[in-house]
Amino acid sequence: MDGDVTRLAQVVGNLLSNASRYSAPGTAVALTVSREGDEAVVRVRDDGIGIAPEMLPRVFDPFVQAEPSPASRPGGLGLGLTLARQLTAVHGGRVEASSAGLGQGSEFVVRLPVLAGEPPATVRAPRAEHLRDAARRRVLVVDDNADSRESLALSLAIAGHAVRLAADGPSALAEAAEFQPEVALLDIGLPGMDGYELAERLRSQSAPGDILLVALTGWGQEDDRRRGRESGFDHYLVKPASPQAILAVLGRPGPGAPGPPAAANGN
Repeated sequence: MDGDVTRLAQVVGNLLSNASRYSAPGTAVALTVSREGDEAVVRVRDDGIGIAPEMLPRVFDPFVQAEPSPASRPGGLGLGLTLARQLTAVHGGRVEASSAGLGQGSEFVVRLPVLAGEPPATVRAPRAEHLRDAARRRVLVVDDNADSRESLALSLAIAGHAVRLAADGPSALAEAAEFQPEVALLDIGLPGMDGYELAERLRSQSAPGDILLVALTGWGQEDDRRRGRESGFDHYLVKPASPQAILAVLGRPGPGAPGPPAAANGN
């Protein structure tokens, strides 16, 4: 195959993690790899809680999670299968899910193209250019919802960024003082100190152009956007924002940095 070993390991790792999470302790999880025609086929099969028929079309959607059972483990982020699908797609492959129903286990199958001839003498860089950001950034993610901030952190880490997390304004300010983030992704509806005040505090303790402030929030009315501009946000994204949209914003300058002002406060 011609692929990125790190990304492909992430695909298989996410599928194994998902199988483990929704299976009882001690239950077997089967991992097989075979060649079928011009495809490499990876199968991850478990005997866990299974998938209801109405859930099958949605299992790869962001933040979709199966209902837990007494045998399953809590704490899923709801993004692992989405990332597995995205990473498989950029390698020219596809991933499929199947299940006989609740309590019947499930199987995830990854199909990837294999090389027609001899492998190249030199391993080339992965083809997933849009997942690689030339500028690795220090990113602070602030959200009081654990699943939201951790799933976003996972996407950013896979793209190569260094990430720190905080659940509220005071802890975000403490992290910022130590971490010196280049980018801060802030939820607005934080407990106590809201995202507007936090943005003003972060801006005041940073030199002009040193930090890019991005609102990532469910508050999308025009008054919310206006308050965001007044509070110093460079960009205002409304949830759910795609990983690609967030990664694209990380590569844009804010008003204090070189670049066209029209890029600020965009979606």
